[in-house]
Amino acid sequence: MDEETARELLDKLASGKINECLIEKSDFLTFRKYLVERPDFKHFRGVAQHGGNVIYYYMEEPRS
Repeated sequence: MDEETARELLDKLASGKINECLIEKSDFLTFRKYLVERPDFKHFRGVAQHGGNVIYYYMEEPRS
């Protein structure tokens, strides 16, 4: 996964264009690098799946 793809997925989640995003284990570190840079970082929720994949959601209320 490249920077442009990661940022595009994050923007789509935040805008509501997509409800969830599956990130493969091999792309996790790259995706997370751009996720933590965002000012709305705490609005994203990642749910780990068996095998190391993560499904991300965007929440209206930030997590604590």
